[in-house]
Amino acid sequence: MGSTLIATSGADFSAPPVQVTFDGLLFDMDGTIIDSTAAVEKHWEAIGKEIGHSPEVILQTSHGRRTIDMLKELAPEKATWEYVQHMEGLLPKKYGDDAVEIPGARALLQDLIDRKKPWAIVTSGTKPLVSGWLDVLSLPHPQHLITAESVLNGKPDPACYLLGRDRLELSYPGNAEVLVLEDAPAGIRAGKAAGCKVVGLVTSHTVEQVLEAGPDWVVRDLRSVRFVPVPEEGSEERKVTLEIRDALVLKN
Repeated sequence: MGSTLIATSGADFSAPPVQVTFDGLLFDMDGTIIDSTAAVEKHWEAIGKEIGHSPEVILQTSHGRRTIDMLKELAPEKATWEYVQHMEGLLPKKYGDDAVEIPGARALLQDLIDRKKPWAIVTSGTKPLVSGWLDVLSLPHPQHLITAESVLNGKPDPACYLLGRDRLELSYPGNAEVLVLEDAPAGIRAGKAAGCKVVGLVTSHTVEQVLEAGPDWVVRDLRSVRFVPVPEEGSEERKVTLEIRDALVLKN
């Protein structure tokens, strides 16, 4: 959980536009649709005080990982869903003004909804956290929501994205092309392991950290990912055509 906008000076985000078509899209939440860095820092500061660990140290490794997985390592006695859901549910209520949208997210989601395209949110946050942020920012709730409680193992394990594919009836292995939109290296690796193409956003980690995780495209934010309306008939009606522009130029 949590992200912070990363300076990308020196990186060449000028790759020519490409159009790609997918059967469905799976979105991470924090760092992809919203940026709740300030709230998450306050969240871990409160938990850190309770469990006797430095929030600065926790934040170095917490992004993209479930709170319950962090607590299993740092304070096993606190690693219960009751505790995690309670603490995360407080974030949007207490720090609602500390979260902002990732540029381009709202427009892309609205295009998918307006045209009845298949998409889901796949996040390391709990249901109270995700629902709370969507409400605070007046963002659309997905028909399919995979949260921290949905799987036994969190990212980088691919279970969450495999479940997301299942919910969209695009199971892996199979012939369906699914796109994951992610900012955290753990999530990028999870998406790739689930047989998906991945767009990596440079919102919470350096370009180098995102690249090391192996995404197919790297962009600054979702302004670089745009829905393209195309004539569709029959089985093509559910497919999603996107234009990916101003991506990172990958050097050989």
